[in-house]
Amino acid sequence: MNNLLSDQDTKAVFEILTRELGVDQTQLTSEARLKEDLAADSLTLVQISMALEERFSLSISDQQLETVQTVCDVFELLADLLQPPRRCS
Repeated sequence: MNNLLSDQDTKAVFEILTRELGVDQTQLTSEARLKEDLAADSLTLVQISMALEERFSLSISDQQLETVQTVCDVFELLADLLQPPRRCS
C-alpha cells in the first residue's frame, strides 16, 4: 500500500480509516476486509468515502465504492482516482 500513494497521503488515509472505523491502525492490514474484519456497515463506508472525497478533493461514485472490500482496495481506488488524466499524443 505504501507505494501507491505519497507518505503524506498514506498517513491521511490511515487517519481517516482509524477515525471512521474506530479501530487501531495496527488492524489496518492490506487484506483486512472493511465489513467482515473491521465491522464497517454501509453508513460507515459512506462516511469514509465522504472523508476521502473532502481530503483529496475528488468524487467517488457509488459503483466505485461498491468495489471496495479491503483496506488495500481503498488505496488502489485512490491511486487510480489521483492519477493525472492521460492524453493521446
